[in-house]
Amino acid sequence: MSRSNTFRIALAFGLAMALGGVSHAQPRPDAQVTFQRRTQLTPAEQLLQADAHVTRIEQAANTVRRQLEQSRGLRDVVKTLCLNDKLSQVDVAGRTARERRTSLRDALRRGDTELANHEFTILTVLRQRTDQTSNEAAQCIGEEVSFVGQTQVTSQVDTTLPEGDQTQIPSTDPTLVSAPPQDQSPWS
Repeated sequence: MSRSNTFRIALAFGLAMALGGVSHAQPRPDAQVTFQRRTQLTPAEQLLQADAHVTRIEQAANTVRRQLEQSRGLRDVVKTLCLNDKLSQVDVAGRTARERRTSLRDALRRGDTELANHEFTILTVLRQRTDQTSNEAAQCIGEEVSFVGQTQVTSQVDTTLPEGDQTQIPSTDPTLVSAPPQDQSPWS
């Protein structure tokens, strides 16, 4: 059996399994599924779009970085931790996007349209994920300021409490001592 026939059989089997599983799956109420029609872009359009994706990712990183600097200035530890995590995710996406853009250029130079489409698809997914992460960063919530000024603590002692150590059992009370229960069978 040739390699292409094996691939076709594996692809058909995978599709059958995926479609069979989907017909029985119950959708989650919070699930979102979006489909976009695949567009055929020229190599020049792919490069322009790839540059736009990388620029958008870099802009998102700069926005989250400014938010992080503001939260650090306010000494908001909770918000700083949240934004630091989001910035790390966006920075990783940015580095990956720049690498994928370079791979896309190389693939287009070689005339490898399949690899170029793959790299472009990954760039698009990275941009979409960065948009989502940027939105999550905007929703980072910091510490609530529940008081203004110096905290003051006051305590009150109940004067009606008995004196002395109340945790010790008095040994003079014979009613508190009991013998251990006898072992008996319910069938005896």
